[in-house]
Amino acid sequence: MQIYTTNSIPMNKRTILFYILFAFVLCAHAQWPKQGYQRVEFITQNIVRINFGVQPDYSPEGNATGVVLRKAGSQSFVKEKDNKKKHIYMSDSLIVEYDKATEAFTFKDKKTGKVLLSETNTGRAYARQANYRVLTTPVYDESSTRTVQSADGQKVEKDILRYDTIGHKWEFDVRFSWQKDEGIYGLGSHIEDYMNLRGKTQYLTQHNLKATVPVLTSTKGYGLLFDAGCAMTIIPFDMNNPESGADVTFESAKCQDYYFMKGHNLDAVVKQYRYLTGDSPMMPRYLFGYTQSKERYCSQQEVVDIVKEYRRRQVPLDMVVQDWNYWPEGWGYMHMDPKFYPDPKAMADSVHALNAKLMVSIWPNPQYCPQAEDFKKRGFMLEHSVYDAFSPAARDYYWSYADREFFSKGFDAWWCDCSEPLDGDWKNIPNYSHNNHKERYESTKKILSEALGEDRSNLYSLYHAMGIYENQRKASAEKRVVNLTRSSYAGQQRYSTITWNGDTYASWESFRKQIPGGLNFMASGCPYWSVDVGSFFTNGDRFRRWFYIGEFPKGCNDPAYREYYTRMFQWGTFLPMLRSHGSDTPREIWRFGEPGTPFYDAILDMIHLRYKMLPYTYSLAAKVTNEQYTMARLLAFDFANDTEVLDIKDEYMFGPAFLVCPVTEPEAKTRKVYLPKGCKWTNNWTGEEYAGGQWIDAATPINQIPLFVRQGSIVPMGPVLQYSSQKIDEPLEIKVYPGANADFTLYEDEGDNYNYEQGKSATIRFTWNDKTHTLTISDRKGSFEGMDNTRSFRINVIGKAEKTVIYEGKAQRISM
Repeated sequence: MQIYTTNSIPMNKRTILFYILFAFVLCAHAQWPKQGYQRVEFITQNIVRINFGVQPDYSPEGNATGVVLRKAGSQSFVKEKDNKKKHIYMSDSLIVEYDKATEAFTFKDKKTGKVLLSETNTGRAYARQANYRVLTTPVYDESSTRTVQSADGQKVEKDILRYDTIGHKWEFDVRFSWQKDEGIYGLGSHIEDYMNLRGKTQYLTQHNLKATVPVLTSTKGYGLLFDAGCAMTIIPFDMNNPESGADVTFESAKCQDYYFMKGHNLDAVVKQYRYLTGDSPMMPRYLFGYTQSKERYCSQQEVVDIVKEYRRRQVPLDMVVQDWNYWPEGWGYMHMDPKFYPDPKAMADSVHALNAKLMVSIWPNPQYCPQAEDFKKRGFMLEHSVYDAFSPAARDYYWSYADREFFSKGFDAWWCDCSEPLDGDWKNIPNYSHNNHKERYESTKKILSEALGEDRSNLYSLYHAMGIYENQRKASAEKRVVNLTRSSYAGQQRYSTITWNGDTYASWESFRKQIPGGLNFMASGCPYWSVDVGSFFTNGDRFRRWFYIGEFPKGCNDPAYREYYTRMFQWGTFLPMLRSHGSDTPREIWRFGEPGTPFYDAILDMIHLRYKMLPYTYSLAAKVTNEQYTMARLLAFDFANDTEVLDIKDEYMFGPAFLVCPVTEPEAKTRKVYLPKGCKWTNNWTGEEYAGGQWIDAATPINQIPLFVRQGSIVPMGPVLQYSSQKIDEPLEIKVYPGANADFTLYEDEGDNYNYEQGKSATIRFTWNDKTHTLTISDRKGSFEGMDNTRSFRINVIGKAEKTVIYEGKAQRISM
């Protein structure tokens, strides 16, 4: 192998460029070029970009996805060595070795010399390979235009006359070897029922039940961000030993572009990812209360009446949602039918008068309505009646509709449904099921590539979210952006999105699969994820469509569904957003019984707990924004050295304190729970104490989810509120779980504006010394309008002592 160096990049930047000559297998429709172009760039001491392309198409700018915000600067901290076998790059933290014979990179920890990750050429001639791809675009028969009704709304279809060649791209492959006892996580929210992704196949495209984020994180202390907008696959390269490593394929890109991110644990890796792609803004306090939704409320009066009924029953509520079909004509028209919604501003005002917020569903595919015709005339529409979110002008114009009809009239939050924005698997395909992952991948990749382009088929949601976020920020600083969306991508967390996992079906099997899907999504670096509590489809086989396979046709009138809903609600209480939603059956609390009946009371208990946890949860949200934390955490975040946890699918941590163990079997009286090693645990309900590193049988009465607290935790708890901004003159309970030292920082601000960005917030740090049994309360740092200068704290050392103290912002040391 012959290596050439070039000075095309100024040497004072010390950016390393070299040519690699390699041979290709000939393709029938292409003449293979003979030069590859390799680029190695350090972004920081811990992050390095590996970029490979083929001349003459290669560009050092990469695939132009818009995912990465931080680019390489001076490389003066990088040292180089060269010998016959290797070219070596070193920062103070990281060693990157390039093997000249195999063309493979190896990444090592500088301090220890240990290998973190290696590329491999096993089974191929080269560590990376490029295959020429001809790009085509469909030419449609406009006279065949027709509308079809799907479960996802009306869709425009046309017959394809032919495919015209429009250019070419490249398919790139790179292989990685995994280490022994390594947990691999991430890639977004999927339905394959995988926790540890080692040895698994994942198809990375967007559709209703898959939110792709091309990020892997490892318990060995690194992460990978694959920076391309095309469909990708990650497949074991040795099926005889699938856990040995994976082949990553970019299906249509200008170059192979990825970032290696070193971190000593998963939190540190996530921090590196957000450094590259952007911080997650502070969500408003109301998001961490309870949100009521269903498919759908049908009038202005019904929306207001739902909130009134929650208030009458004194069941806490923070937001109500108006779902689709509020428009007077067509599909996806951002205009409310005056027959049923005569005064949208009055509706928002009425909801606000009841101390609640209002979310509205908006869609990217207006059809057969004035909005669609307006967008077409301006050149703002793509095929399949999807507005062009890649165009800044089209994004701004889309916002003008949303602002005029909703935001300017007081609506608070967005539900950006169908943000894939097309799905190839809604039709009745023979022998098609939730488990046909490859077939789903192929059908959805095809339709997204036709409408959006192969090289950006995964990017739509990112740009759609960008338009909402940036335009609302320009319009007002008084409301934080909230965007509940069905799709996601790397970098989307910077646009204040919460992704939910799509139109799931109600079955215990589906419930079980959703848990690892969400945990992997949040391990990808996107911290906010949610579900339709109760699942979307409850009926089965109504139209003989593969997705309509819910197992509870009687809905909330069926005691079996009431149990299912209650168990999902208990799980949802410990997710970043708690939201009930779905089709086929109502979802309000009174549909599941009346006060004094088991399901009603169990649901109410969880809502009460959700509101009591607000000081804890909102402080975790601040930790997400300020410290790049992950709120709902698969067990490897905190217990990476305990190999027992690496593939546990149905337990996770909610913040540093709570071990959450959802009940995913019907009529369960107990469930097996693993208590991770390295600490002791306290049963939240009974106060029983357990050593870590063991499996136990935990009781599962219908009103309880198995919940354990790590000893050495501090949990601030408030009173039960009717809404998140309610002021009640009661002490804040500071629950201390002794057994180890502990600390926790309480965060507070105004709750729903961007003043926190100017430092208008306050923190109080609580520190527990387990040896001396003393709690230290720090000086308050910061202030904000409306802050309580004097506070009452009820210190509760679990199982030991209680004491109430008055706090006026100055440090105190309390002996317990």
